[in-house]
Amino acid sequence: MKLSDFDFDLPEALIATRPAKPRPSARLLLAEGDRISDRRVSDLTDILRPGDRLVLNNTKVLPARLFGTRSRGDAVAKVEITLLEPRPTGWRALAKPLRKVQVGEVIRFSDRLSAVVAAKSETDLLLAFTLTGADFDAALAEAGVMPLPPYIAAKRAADDQDRTDYQTVFARHSGAVAAPTASLHFDEDLLRALAAKGVDFTEVTLHVGAGTFLPVKVEDVTTHRMHAEWGRVTAAAAEEINATRRAGGRVIPVGTTALRLIESAADENGLLHPFEAETDIFIYPGHRFRVTDALMTNFHLPKSTLLMLVAALMGKARIDRIYQHALRHEYRFFSYGDASLLIPESPRC
Repeated sequence: MKLSDFDFDLPEALIATRPAKPRPSARLLLAEGDRISDRRVSDLTDILRPGDRLVLNNTKVLPARLFGTRSRGDAVAKVEITLLEPRPTGWRALAKPLRKVQVGEVIRFSDRLSAVVAAKSETDLLLAFTLTGADFDAALAEAGVMPLPPYIAAKRAADDQDRTDYQTVFARHSGAVAAPTASLHFDEDLLRALAAKGVDFTEVTLHVGAGTFLPVKVEDVTTHRMHAEWGRVTAAAAEEINATRRAGGRVIPVGTTALRLIESAADENGLLHPFEAETDIFIYPGHRFRVTDALMTNFHLPKSTLLMLVAALMGKARIDRIYQHALRHEYRFFSYGDASLLIPESPRC
C-alpha cells in the first residue's frame, strides 16, 4: 500500500477559508454503498433513522497560538508560539524562530501571561507558564488566537470570528489545538430536530492535537507511526453505545476523531469499554471496524491518514469515486468545508 495511492489533485479554489452560514446549510455528500447523492447537512433529519446514535467529540479548542517577546538586555525579539499538548511540567509547543530561543529565558505574551522555556529539542519547546488552572485559561483566552490549520492560516490570519466558527456548539472540555471539524456543521436547532426524530447522542472526548496535520513521510503507509492523542469514553457513554448496538441501531461517529476513539475503546467483539488514555490507532484499508456503522466527516487532505481511514471504511475504489464526485461537483474541502456521510454496504466489516 503506497502513499502515492492516496494522492489526488485539489484545485486551490476548493479549499474553504470560511464555513457555511448557517452551519447546517453546508453541502453533504451522502454515500450509501455505491450510491452517491448531493444533499445538505440539514437533510440529516430525513436521512438518519430513529434509534441511530451520533457520537460527538466534545473537546474544546484552545486559543493556542500566542505572540510574545523575549528580552536579552535592551534587545527585544518577537516569538510566535503554538501550543501542542499539556505535559505534567508544562506545555509542549512549537516556536518561531525556535533556533534563537534559549532554555531558561522568559517569553511574555501579555501583562498577565508569561512562560519560562523549561526545555528545548530540535523540534519544539517545553514551556512552564506562570499561571495554572482557571487563571491560565482566562489569560490564554485573552492573549491567544485560534490555531487555524496551516492551509487556512496560509491564506488569512485568524480573527475574532474564528473563536466562534472554529468551535463546536457542544464543546465542553478544553484541551484541543485543532477542531473536530465535522462537528462544526451542527447548531442547536439541528440537534433539537434530530432528537425529535429519535436520533440519540453520546458525547466522548478526544483532544485533537497538531499531529493531525502532520504529513505521512513513508512510501509504505503501513509503516507510518501515528501521533498519540488523549481521549476519554465514560462508562455511561460506553453503555449508551452498547445499548444502541444491542437494539439494532447504527453507531455513527461525527468525525474521524470520535471514530478513532470508539474503535480504540472497543474489544474484538465490538463491546465498548470505559477508556481514558492516549490512543495512536492508525486505521487504513484492511482494518476491521468493531463498532462503527457509518461516519460523518469532511473531505480530507491528499496523502493523509484521514483519507486512508475513510478508504478503510468505504473501500479504496469506492472512496476514489466519492472524491472524484466531490471534485467534479465542487464541494468545499478541509476544516471549514462541506461534509460527507459515509455508509458502507457491510457495517463493521
